[in-house]
Amino acid sequence: MTEEVCEVIITGPDPEWLAGFTRQLVDDRLAACGHNITPVRSIYRWSGEVHDNQEARVALHTRRSLVGVIIDRTNAQHPYVVPCVIATPIVGGNPEYLQWILTETREGEP
Repeated sequence: MTEEVCEVIITGPDPEWLAGFTRQLVDDRLAACGHNITPVRSIYRWSGEVHDNQEARVALHTRRSLVGVIIDRTNAQHPYVVPCVIATPIVGGNPEYLQWILTETREGEP
Protein backbone atom coordinates (compact mmCIF):
# COMPACT_ATOMS: atom_id res chain seq x y z
CA MET A 1 0.00 0.00 0.00
CA THR A 2 2.83 2.44 0.80
CA GLU A 3 4.03 2.33 -2.83
CA GLU A 4 0.71 3.87 -3.84
CA VAL A 5 0.81 6.94 -1.55
CA CYS A 6 3.12 9.91 -1.12
CA GLU A 7 3.43 13.33 0.44
CA VAL A 8 3.50 16.34 -1.88
CA ILE A 9 5.01 19.58 -0.56
CA ILE A 10 4.01 22.93 -2.08
CA THR A 11 5.14 26.34 -0.87
CA GLY A 12 3.62 29.72 -1.63
CA PRO A 13 3.87 33.38 -0.68
CA ASP A 14 0.38 33.77 0.76
CA PRO A 15 -1.08 31.46 3.43
CA GLU A 16 -4.66 32.25 2.40
CA TRP A 17 -3.98 31.50 -1.27
CA LEU A 18 -2.29 28.22 -0.34
CA ALA A 19 -5.17 27.24 1.98
CA GLY A 20 -7.68 27.92 -0.81
CA PHE A 21 -5.58 25.97 -3.30
CA THR A 22 -5.34 23.08 -0.82
CA ARG A 23 -9.12 23.13 -0.45
CA GLN A 24 -9.52 22.89 -4.26
CA LEU A 25 -7.22 19.86 -4.38
CA VAL A 26 -9.13 18.12 -1.57
CA ASP A 27 -12.52 19.05 -3.11
CA ASP A 28 -11.37 17.58 -6.43
CA ARG A 29 -10.12 14.42 -4.67
CA LEU A 30 -6.53 15.04 -5.78
CA ALA A 31 -5.44 14.93 -2.12
CA ALA A 32 -7.00 13.35 0.94
CA CYS A 33 -5.78 16.20 3.13
CA GLY A 34 -3.32 19.03 3.37
CA HIS A 35 -1.45 20.09 6.49
CA ASN A 36 -0.85 23.82 6.04
CA ILE A 37 2.05 25.31 7.98
CA THR A 38 2.72 29.01 8.29
CA PRO A 39 4.91 30.90 8.58
CA VAL A 40 7.83 29.11 7.01
CA ARG A 41 11.06 31.04 6.60
CA SER A 42 12.51 30.35 3.16
CA ILE A 43 16.07 31.28 2.25
CA TYR A 44 16.82 30.66 -1.41
CA ARG A 45 18.71 31.90 -4.44
CA TRP A 46 16.61 33.30 -7.28
CA SER A 47 17.84 35.28 -10.30
CA GLY A 48 21.33 35.55 -8.83
CA GLU A 49 20.24 36.96 -5.46
CA VAL A 50 19.70 35.35 -2.09
CA HIS A 51 16.21 35.97 -0.68
CA ASP A 52 14.94 35.53 2.87
CA ASN A 53 11.12 35.52 2.93
CA GLN A 54 8.16 34.18 4.84
CA GLU A 55 6.10 31.62 2.98
CA ALA A 56 3.43 29.06 3.65
CA ARG A 57 3.84 25.33 3.13
CA VAL A 58 1.40 22.49 2.66
CA ALA A 59 2.04 18.76 3.00
CA LEU A 60 -0.54 16.91 0.91
CA HIS A 61 -1.28 13.21 1.35
CA THR A 62 -2.23 11.66 -1.96
CA ARG A 63 -1.73 8.89 -4.49
CA ARG A 64 1.53 8.75 -6.41
CA SER A 65 -0.50 8.46 -9.61
CA LEU A 66 -1.93 11.96 -9.00
CA VAL A 67 1.39 13.80 -8.60
CA GLY A 68 1.52 14.82 -12.28
CA VAL A 69 -1.99 16.28 -12.10
CA ILE A 70 -1.08 18.21 -8.95
CA ILE A 71 2.08 19.57 -10.60
CA ASP A 72 0.11 20.67 -13.68
CA ARG A 73 -2.59 22.33 -11.56
CA THR A 74 0.04 24.08 -9.43
CA ASN A 75 1.97 25.36 -12.45
CA ALA A 76 -1.26 26.72 -13.96
CA GLN A 77 -2.56 28.48 -10.84
CA HIS A 78 0.43 29.34 -8.64
CA PRO A 79 1.63 32.96 -8.41
CA TYR A 80 5.31 31.92 -8.70
CA VAL A 81 7.04 31.45 -12.05
CA VAL A 82 8.62 28.22 -10.76
CA PRO A 83 6.63 26.91 -7.78
CA CYS A 84 8.10 24.40 -5.36
CA VAL A 85 6.28 21.10 -5.79
CA ILE A 86 8.07 17.98 -4.59
CA ALA A 87 6.81 14.48 -3.86
CA THR A 88 8.34 12.15 -1.32
CA PRO A 89 7.44 8.51 -0.80
CA ILE A 90 5.68 7.35 2.31
CA VAL A 91 7.63 4.31 3.45
CA GLY A 92 5.34 3.26 6.27
CA GLY A 93 2.49 4.32 8.47
CA ASN A 94 -0.78 3.44 10.09
CA PRO A 95 -2.40 1.02 7.61
CA GLU A 96 -5.85 2.47 8.30
CA TYR A 97 -4.59 6.01 7.58
CA LEU A 98 -2.89 4.91 4.37
CA GLN A 99 -6.10 3.20 3.25
CA TRP A 100 -8.02 6.38 4.09
CA ILE A 101 -5.73 8.34 1.72
CA LEU A 102 -6.57 5.88 -1.05
CA THR A 103 -10.29 5.98 -0.25
CA GLU A 104 -10.46 9.78 -0.26
CA THR A 105 -8.56 10.31 -3.54
CA ARG A 106 -9.52 9.37 -7.05
CA GLU A 107 -7.64 6.76 -9.01
CA GLY A 108 -5.08 7.78 -11.60
CA GLU A 109 -5.06 10.79 -13.84
CA PRO A 110 -8.35 12.34 -14.99
